[in-house]
Amino acid sequence: MRKLTLIAAASALAIGGAGIAAAQQGYGPGKGPNRAAALERADLNGDGDISLEEAKAHGAERFARMDANEDGQISKADREARQEMRFDRADANADGEITPEEMAAASKAREAERAARRAERQARRQAMMFQRLDTDGSGGLSKAEMEAGKALMAEARAEGSDRRRGQRLARRAGRRDTMRMLRRADTNKDQAVSREEFDAAIETRFARLDTDGSGVITKAEREAAKEQRRFRRGQRGQGAGK
Repeated sequence: MRKLTLIAAASALAIGGAGIAAAQQGYGPGKGPNRAAALERADLNGDGDISLEEAKAHGAERFARMDANEDGQISKADREARQEMRFDRADANADGEITPEEMAAASKAREAERAARRAERQARRQAMMFQRLDTDGSGGLSKAEMEAGKALMAEARAEGSDRRRGQRLARRAGRRDTMRMLRRADTNKDQAVSREEFDAAIETRFARLDTDGSGVITKAEREAAKEQRRFRRGQRGQGAGK
């Protein structure tokens, strides 16, 4: 059994901070759990509707990502397996302990990954903004275009701030929703969710969203569900403020 020093324990907590909730959503860093985005990804053939077969196929991919130890169920053991993998990545010399130097190196590596993702997103946003400002399609921006684009750039900055706030709220809501979903899916209360229980939960959720019983979840039904969630969050917020 490996020896954990106080430094190693602190590092394990830092490296594994996302915990089981984030892992169960199956998204990597910077891709916070977002139920609406997950539904869109389930539309495998891109026709705008989601069939039960598509929902289950998407669910199978998520289940595989959640089942870190590949034992056919989602449980506390998967969280431990993920923490073990994170520990092993940080323990560069594989001696069973994480030194301050290894902890610092792991932290730098995570920050480098985050910085690379931020740079990629920033480059995409800049390219899109350039296209919007280059109204004559010349491939360059004139003084007039730059001046005309000031208001547009200010609007984009405000939208970016709102978008980041929305993403933070979505991540928090997604983690709560995931835990609730898994608790409900664990119908035999053995503290683990089998593939059968997972699929049954997908079927239950599909039936709830397919309000017209057509056998597919349309974009309109997804939008209606999104509005209902916003309304419920607003009601909870009002209740908390009283």
